[in-house]
Amino acid sequence: MTILKKNAFTMRKTLITLVAVLGMTAVAAPALAAGGAKHPRSAGFSFEGPFGTFDQGQLQRGYKVYREVCAACHSMDLMHFRNLGEAGGPFYDSHAANPAENRFVKALAAEVQVPDIDTETGEAIMRDATPADRFPSPYPNATAAAAGNGGAAPPDLSVMAKARHDGANYMYSLLSGYQAAPAGLQIRPGQYYNPYMTGDMTPFWTGEGHAPAGGFIAMPPPLADGQVTYDDGTAQTVDQYAKDVSAFIAWASDPRATERKQAGFGVMIFLFLFAGLTYLSYRRIWKGVAH
Repeated sequence: MTILKKNAFTMRKTLITLVAVLGMTAVAAPALAAGGAKHPRSAGFSFEGPFGTFDQGQLQRGYKVYREVCAACHSMDLMHFRNLGEAGGPFYDSHAANPAENRFVKALAAEVQVPDIDTETGEAIMRDATPADRFPSPYPNATAAAAGNGGAAPPDLSVMAKARHDGANYMYSLLSGYQAAPAGLQIRPGQYYNPYMTGDMTPFWTGEGHAPAGGFIAMPPPLADGQVTYDDGTAQTVDQYAKDVSAFIAWASDPRATERKQAGFGVMIFLFLFAGLTYLSYRRIWKGVAH
């Protein structure tokens, strides 16, 4: 009898806890619905899915957009110029002895100036970059970066695709999704409205109905039609620029993605064959044996 009472008491406590949790969820639901951002649009990237691969032409265009537009504010501290010439990279050349000897990588690196120290005088100098150099940062330190951007240092883009859910599509949507602030939304100077930016517009909303999805972003719209010249005839539009640079950042965030997918496919084939051989061996060994 005592055991039954204890079980009943435990069940009652559990039910009370569940009711409390459901009640809190119901109360919080309107607040959660008021904030958030729009779900990223799909750009239809070629590298999506288990068998997807990067489009080398798109990566080359994406690097050009990054170098001519994004690199003015955003660093990629984990990237070296030689990475551009690695297998699967935007400027991979099978005829090059190694990425550092890749003629395309050498030419691209030489277009960029990096800080160094004169070995004879010890003075600070600027020199042409080499494949061994990292992508240079646009600012000498985080304090200078914040001071030059309204108090918020632009984030490093080395692994940005991994730092955001649905990274490539998120970046594509954000870069191509700037909109004029809806009527009734109070926006301060130096801020821009983007429906794909996470935030809560409720405190700044004076219009009717629910506050719009999205948030404020300090970065002004970085892309404009015709801003970057493509040599392959690809459309020079904001939408295309956003797709290409997002693909490049996605590759930089995981340069070995294609190799890993190919290795995984090979492993799955091996496991399938091994499972078949194991089953056939089992049938042969135990054939005619009662068990």
